[in-house]
Amino acid sequence: MEKFISYGKLSKKKKRELDRKRRNTWGSLSPVTRREANRKAYCRKKARIRDLEDDPSGPFP
Repeated sequence: MEKFISYGKLSKKKKRELDRKRRNTWGSLSPVTRREANRKAYCRKKARIRDLEDDPSGPFP
């Protein structure tokens, strides 16, 4: 049985080895938190696209 040594006192090499063992993959799951866009908020991007579609001459008259 190995003698217990606190993480803070381990060598850099042993810490790396331990960290690699503890790491897991997310698989097909993305860890990024996603939220639905607020529908009531004003979206400049949509407004600009609508303006460009309405004007047949393009952005410059």
